Amino acid sequence: MLVLSRKKNESIVINDDITIVVVEIRGDKVRLGVEAPKEVPVHRNEVYEAIRRNQQQGADGEAHEADANAAE
Repeated sequence: MLVLSRKKNESIVINDDITIVVVEIRGDKVRLGVEAPKEVPVHRNEVYEAIRRNQQQGADGEAHEADANAAE
């Protein structure tokens, strides 16, 4: 893991087209701004994990449905 130190209004750039900016530092919280192309999904980790769980459940349901159809 790359660890960087940044101050308010400083940024980092990822792959020429994603910029992360430190917008605000208040106590133990840091607000970040993310500038990325519209086609690049950007989520908080807990939202990303929920999306992955839902996709996995959907894929599992499709697999079970396919198995049931094959058994008929």
